[in-house]
Amino acid sequence: MSAEQTEPSEPTEPSVLTVLTTTDAAEKASGLARGAIRDRVAACAQIVGPVTSVYRWEGEVETAQEWQVLLKTTVARYADLESWLTSHHDYDTPEIIATPVVRGSGAYLDWVRAETS
Repeated sequence: MSAEQTEPSEPTEPSVLTVLTTTDAAEKASGLARGAIRDRVAACAQIVGPVTSVYRWEGEVETAQEWQVLLKTTVARYADLESWLTSHHDYDTPEIIATPVVRGSGAYLDWVRAETS
């Protein structure tokens, strides 16, 4: 290995999460995204949709058009984001799923941590 090349860094314990939720209208998705950013429980959000969701609810198979909201937050702020989403979401049982970010741009991950502090 030349002097310019370095070994890839080993992954560390994830400190950033991508959190997924869904809702049934674009304006609701926008409200959840903007509110979470405003209250600093997430650093950013992307809204994807519409998507078609198929699920079982109260014993019946349902199909619905929904919008996904992908929020970036830290492990330290996850409980606050989950609580925020639960209190601001109009679903009885909102989908809230967190996935650890095991690798990413150091500058971006630092930005997520700064924006949620």
